[in-house]
Amino acid sequence: MPLSKASASFPAALLGDNWQVTRWAHRPLLLMWRRLKRYNSDVKSRRAILPETERRNPRSAGLDRKSTIEVLRILNREDASVPRAVARELPAIARAVDKIVRAFRSGGRLIYVGAGSSGRMGALDAAECPPTFGVPETQVQAILAGGLRAMTHAVEGAEDSPRDGARQIAARRVGPNDVVVGIAAAGTTPFTLGALRESRRRGATTVALTANRRTPIARLADIVIAPATGPEVIAGSTRLKAGTAQKLVLNMLSTAAMVRMGFVFDNLMINVSLTNEKLRHRAVRIIESASGIRTSSVQHAVRQAGHDLRAALVMLKAGVDAQQARWLLAASKGNLREAIATGLRLPRTKDGAHSNRL
Repeated sequence: MPLSKASASFPAALLGDNWQVTRWAHRPLLLMWRRLKRYNSDVKSRRAILPETERRNPRSAGLDRKSTIEVLRILNREDASVPRAVARELPAIARAVDKIVRAFRSGGRLIYVGAGSSGRMGALDAAECPPTFGVPETQVQAILAGGLRAMTHAVEGAEDSPRDGARQIAARRVGPNDVVVGIAAAGTTPFTLGALRESRRRGATTVALTANRRTPIARLADIVIAPATGPEVIAGSTRLKAGTAQKLVLNMLSTAAMVRMGFVFDNLMINVSLTNEKLRHRAVRIIESASGIRTSSVQHAVRQAGHDLRAALVMLKAGVDAQQARWLLAASKGNLREAIATGLRLPRTKDGAHSNRL
């Protein structure tokens, strides 16, 4: 326990005004006092260095003696603070999204890097982008310390090598058109630090997603996203609040970037990959909702467009054929609303159809 201010003058208070004269007679007492002062200094130093996420949470003290409902209330109450922490980081998240969109438009990639639960969050978000937004698997990638096995098992020592992190970045030939997001709750994971350092050396935009702002990962990043989620219900278990914040931020990064890229129309998944029967039925509902046109015409347009929902919607909204729809999308660089507007301005033949001359 740290010494109080009153105890700083401990020897003088105990021995009186002439304590200096008698200090040799009380040498053991003086040595003990000095050791207490040193201990007090060490405790303060450790507290200053220890990341917030590693500290004990006074609001969950005595957790093991609580009833089930009390444990759940504590968890729920702590989780409720996470969205507020993320909201304070929206300006930084917006800057990162703009960088990601710029990277995509330049042919670059979004690459998540992390270890343990942080890395798994990145891998999950990367895996969801191709089916949800119809983008290539290479466009959003994840590098997880320990490889695929680390998704379901703890791989001993995988996060301890900064060289391995750097090698993974080099193997993917990361360059200036890419955005690399290092995910580390405590902000000190060697694997992730090595990956960010190498990414920065190669000219990529670097983003740090952490729960502790004043940590090594922040010094390696062009943009720092640091939701201050504070101490966990179980000290150091960053899969809890810090992990929840990571999931929310990663949702924002990928979703907002895909919206800006034109892979969402209104609030509909217009570029969803039709990989199963459920999604094919969903595709028809999406086009019906977006176009306001009945099912038979929608199904015909989807088939004519080769199951490209964006092309099908341009066909229906602008009254063009599949070839023209693809041309309009290419000319607008994927901007769906611009493609539709341009299609509506195309010259028409006497029978009302659009001219084939584009």
